[in-house]
Amino acid sequence: MLVQQILKSKADDRVMTIKPAMTVADAAALLSEKRIGCLVVSDDGTHALGILSERDVVREVGRRGGACLTDKVSQIMTTALITCTRHDNAEQIMLKMTEGRFRHLPVVEGEAMVGMISIGDVVKARLSELSMEKEALEGMIKGY
Repeated sequence: MLVQQILKSKADDRVMTIKPAMTVADAAALLSEKRIGCLVVSDDGTHALGILSERDVVREVGRRGGACLTDKVSQIMTTALITCTRHDNAEQIMLKMTEGRFRHLPVVEGEAMVGMISIGDVVKARLSELSMEKEALEGMIKGY
């Protein structure tokens, strides 16, 4: 299955972004409000400068306490951004996420973001594929 198929199956394909000058507290509030696990850091909502996950926030709060909540997002975001394209294979993406120990991957076309997929999206798509394969095999065995 390709990333573009996963994106089509998502109810909401928007990429939630936050500006680098916003505070970590602003980011935490947005993550909580939207019930999501990460935000792409972007000045214009299209080009990614970095990514900030709930893990990044929790790690920094655990290390420095609540004082980090007034820091700018740009101070704690991950700048070594790993992305994928619509044409990447879901199995390759799952491997990349597992090896890198991250759960969210911006989907880009050229320099622009066109979506976001999570490990949950990839697992859901894979389970759907396995279910269809199982049904097809059962149909072949039963003769219909």
